[in-house]
Amino acid sequence: MEIGLRHLTCFVAVAQERTLARAAARLHVSQPAVSKTLSELERMAGRQLVERGRAGTQLTPAGEQFLQYAADATRAVDSAAAALSRAMAERPPVLQVATLYTVSGGLLARAISRLRHRRPDARVSVRMAHNPGLLDALKAGDVDLAVGRMSEPAMMRGVSFELLYAESIAVVARPGHPLLAAAGGPVSPRDLLGYPLVLPEAGTAPRLQADGIFTAAGLTLDSGYTETQSSSVARSLALLADAIWITPQHSVQPDLDHGWLRQLSVPVPAAAEPVGILTRSAGRPPELAGQLMQALRELALRRPRLYAGPAVTASATGACRWGRSSPAGGYRGRRPSSA
Repeated sequence: MEIGLRHLTCFVAVAQERTLARAAARLHVSQPAVSKTLSELERMAGRQLVERGRAGTQLTPAGEQFLQYAADATRAVDSAAAALSRAMAERPPVLQVATLYTVSGGLLARAISRLRHRRPDARVSVRMAHNPGLLDALKAGDVDLAVGRMSEPAMMRGVSFELLYAESIAVVARPGHPLLAAAGGPVSPRDLLGYPLVLPEAGTAPRLQADGIFTAAGLTLDSGYTETQSSSVARSLALLADAIWITPQHSVQPDLDHGWLRQLSVPVPAAAEPVGILTRSAGRPPELAGQLMQALRELALRRPRLYAGPAVTASATGACRWGRSSPAGGYRGRRPSSA
C-alpha cells in the first residue's frame, strides 16, 4: 500500500480540527473511517503521528514534521483542481494572514494599506490569535504567513522567523488626564494605582512586561484593573474615563501620532519583545504573501524608533541566526515568550 491523497487529506484534517469527530464531519465520512485511514498512514510511516486522548488529538514531533509537507501537498492538489476551472481566473487572489491582537491595528494595517495600492484586486483575510494559535494555524496551512513573536525552539519546528522590530510597552491616557496635568514629568507606578488600569491578558508577553512596572517598584496588582486583548475596548476605556492603558508601544502608536492619547512618563522594563514575520520553512510563500512581507519590511525601516532590530531567521529546528543591528539599535531583552 502507498500513501495516497486520502491519507494526506485525512491527516491534515485531523491536525487542523484537533479531534477525530470534527475531522470526520469535515471530510463527510464516519469517525471509524478517519481512525482507520490515520492508522494506515502511521503503519506506512512506521511511526506514530497523532496522539489520541479524551481531550482530542495532538501531533507528535514526527507528525509536526510531516504536517508541513502534507499541507503543502494537499494545497498543491487543490490549486491544480482549481486551475482547471474558469472561475479560478475570475476570482481575485486571497491572502490569509494571522496576527497578534496587539499588532493588527498598527504595522500590519499600514502594510495591508500599502499592498492595496499595489494590488487593488487582492483580498486579504486577517485572523487574530495568541502566539501559539498563530503557529498552529501556520503549520497547518490555514494561513500564508503570520506576524507574531518568536517562541520556544520546540514550538518553532518548521517555522522561520524574520524580525521586524523589538518593542517595549507604553503607558497611555486620554489628553487632559489628571496625571498629565498634575505631573508634567515622570509618573511613579504608585501614582497609576489611583486610577483604573487596562492591561493585556494574563500569561501574555505584554502582560509580563506590564506587571514588571509594578514589581520593580515593590507593588502588587490585586484588583482595580481590566484585562483585554482588544485594542478597541482598551482604547474606549482610556478615552471615556480616567483609565490608564498599558500596552505594547506598537499597538497604540497610531493613537499617539494623532494626539488621541498621550503617553505618560513611567519607567518601564528595559526588556524588549521581538515581533516579526512567521512563515513555513518548507517552500516559498505565495506571491501575494511575499508582497505583504515586503511592505512590512519597508514600513519597519521607515520608523526605526519603533521598528528596529537585527535580522533573525529561525530554522526548522528552532535555531536562530541574528544579523547586524540597524543604526537605530538592535534587540536587547529577555528570551522571547511564547504568549
